[in-house]
Amino acid sequence: MIASSAAAPDGMTAGYLMLVLLSATLTDNILLTRFLGMCSFLAVSSQLKAAAGLGLAVLFVTTATAGLNAALYHYVLVPMHAAYGVPLGLQFLLFIVVIAAFVQLLEMVVERVSLGLYYALGIFLPLITVNCAILGACLFLVNKGLGVVDGLAFGFGSGAGWMLAIVAMAGIRQKIKEEHVPAGLQGPGIALIITGIMALAFIGFSGMVQF
Repeated sequence: MIASSAAAPDGMTAGYLMLVLLSATLTDNILLTRFLGMCSFLAVSSQLKAAAGLGLAVLFVTTATAGLNAALYHYVLVPMHAAYGVPLGLQFLLFIVVIAAFVQLLEMVVERVSLGLYYALGIFLPLITVNCAILGACLFLVNKGLGVVDGLAFGFGSGAGWMLAIVAMAGIRQKIKEEHVPAGLQGPGIALIITGIMALAFIGFSGMVQF
């Protein structure tokens, strides 16, 4: 069933927020329809535990930074632009600083809570800072005119969509380890083919949920 598009209401309803979340997770999946965050996706998706851990990390950082960056943009940067002519282009620097701070906090927590997961994620945990999927989610919510609340829903949906994609890929890659894969397609080759097939499936959702 095709859902009709909906503009952001003045008083946001649970239905509208669910629409934003589902759109970010499925029909506008930040990895499989926009292909952001591909480096860590391909590198970490060979192991299910590491993929799930990184997916949770990206989900947390994307949700937290989307809400905070939306608040900073609308309540700090935009008023300063109107009052003092501060360029809105500073959003890039502002968003990256917020993302870096959250990733640093997350890295410290993971190291204390699960040292095994910390070493399994390796360099890709601090590299969440430059994961273009997280920065992309923050920029997309600004371009879509979302506020703090629906920006949180969009950030959560974007992170959930990225996590869904990497966990699904890890499960498939573990299964094909037991199958015969031609030598020329082993490793990144077969991973890119699977990614393309998954992307076709998610692109099939396009137009079903819009906001």
